[in-house]
Amino acid sequence: MKNKWITLFSNYLMNERHYSEYTNQAYIDDLLAFETFLKETGESDILEVELADARIYLSYLTDKNYSRASISRKISSIRAFYQFLLNNEHVKDNPFSYLHLKKRGSRLPHFFYEEEMAALFEATEGDKPLELRNQALLEMLYGTGIRVSECQGIRLDDIDFEMGMLFVRGKGRKERYIPFGHYASQALTRYIDNGRQLLMSKYEKNHDYLFVNHHGEQITQSGIQYVLNQLIKKSSLSQNISPHMLRHTFATHLLNNGADIRTVQELLGHKSLSSTQIYTHVTTEHLQKDYNAYHPRA
Repeated sequence: MKNKWITLFSNYLMNERHYSEYTNQAYIDDLLAFETFLKETGESDILEVELADARIYLSYLTDKNYSRASISRKISSIRAFYQFLLNNEHVKDNPFSYLHLKKRGSRLPHFFYEEEMAALFEATEGDKPLELRNQALLEMLYGTGIRVSECQGIRLDDIDFEMGMLFVRGKGRKERYIPFGHYASQALTRYIDNGRQLLMSKYEKNHDYLFVNHHGEQITQSGIQYVLNQLIKKSSLSQNISPHMLRHTFATHLLNNGADIRTVQELLGHKSLSSTQIYTHVTTEHLQKDYNAYHPRA
């Protein structure tokens, strides 16, 4: 049975912070792992945790050889939990607020080059219902830069083919409109007319979610990842792929081709410009090419 304090925190994340079910579960998993650790080390009351316990847990995670990113995420989840308890006067202190990890150097986002994207699109070719879905799925992820959760939640009424605009429900239920091009429009039309309905009618499904799995049900986020993994295997590419990598590719290609950074910020749904600025670092190759091509002393 889940700890009542963790249940309260989970309800807070869902109902007040409007976190997605996927994000909420990630927080709860981190907290349940911490609760298990406390029980195994003799501390049964999650409200009695002190700074010493927080430091011991940090050492425990380090000894388990978790990556710095994983440790940072786990500590961040627990810190947010105790801040929630503190704000609601269930505890007198947040023991994890005094726990600081060394900053890691910012890693540049991984992205695909245009030639690699062409190879991915080649891997989607075909006229079968699932092949048509995969074409539309890849076009939407690359053509709009949306998050995987946003992609999963697209409904038919969210698409305005006449205007070439997609209505997106983002993080924290923030809404925005994103344009999409004729390649995505054509792929979506083919999929909706010749793929989606066949997949749904076969299993007598009736809903308005755009992307469905082979049983005609709304596709899951892990299902989208599976589709991308299969496309990589089918293509000539060897690197790993994720929906977020396509989001990185979307932003990088826009900036490389002259888009304004604030436009990219708005399209990505970033609250802060600093979140978008990391993509400016990966455009140096574009600058180098222009320099070599046009400067007389290059």
